[in-house]
Amino acid sequence: MNILVIGDIIGSAGRNAIKALLPKLTKKYSLDLIVANGENAAASFGITEKIAEELFSRGIDVITSGNHIFDKKDIIEYLCKNDRLLRPANYSVHVPGVGSVVLSTKSGKVAVINISGRVFMDPLRCPFETVSDELERLPDDTKIIIVDFHAEATSEKVCMGWYLDGKVSAVVGTHTHIPTADETLLPKGTGYITDLGMTGPYDSVIGVKKEAALEKFLTFMPKRFETAKGDVRLCGVVVKVDNDSGKCLEIERVSVSLNT
Repeated sequence: MNILVIGDIIGSAGRNAIKALLPKLTKKYSLDLIVANGENAAASFGITEKIAEELFSRGIDVITSGNHIFDKKDIIEYLCKNDRLLRPANYSVHVPGVGSVVLSTKSGKVAVINISGRVFMDPLRCPFETVSDELERLPDDTKIIIVDFHAEATSEKVCMGWYLDGKVSAVVGTHTHIPTADETLLPKGTGYITDLGMTGPYDSVIGVKKEAALEKFLTFMPKRFETAKGDVRLCGVVVKVDNDSGKCLEIERVSVSLNT
């Protein structure tokens, strides 16, 4: 089974990259499933029902998220009615939405789990305990499992990779918007990468206009951030997974420019 996992989609630039590039990637890699982090798809902050539906219509099967999932208030009702848009599982049980979903595909059941880190982020429930609980709740015949670990600290992400080695098919990091070059197959059969990068404009500071970001660093004054333009790329990984064992056979980093 070939699964594409796409890094944080940034505003209209990222959505345009999805529209233009996803059909080509689907054909090139004979994709069976597509997962994308969409928490920044609405003008770089949050996601709306309209945008979520747009991304699903482009062929994305599951949308994961992170700390910006509730930036747009109208998404709360949508989270309650569409379990293919995930929020981190380690939010309170009283928070709308779910943190994992199981899909039935021609290759069998596939689970996607969304977890948030705690280092330099909100003090949510322990991500390690939470992901263990999510795994215990999965049907026994669910062999293919993808985990989006939305976290700031690379050390926390690496620890999660080792913690889940042999228990899931792949652990992919999101949130920092900077693609890392450490994609690897861990010893017990889990594919891992610290960060997928972002799907959006790279002539920027993590997706927003660099002038505004620089001014805020220099002055500490409040500044309105807007999505940048130029050098738009779709970034992520393609993982090839054995259908019977759920082990990752290959993991390949993907970075495709919209401008070429």
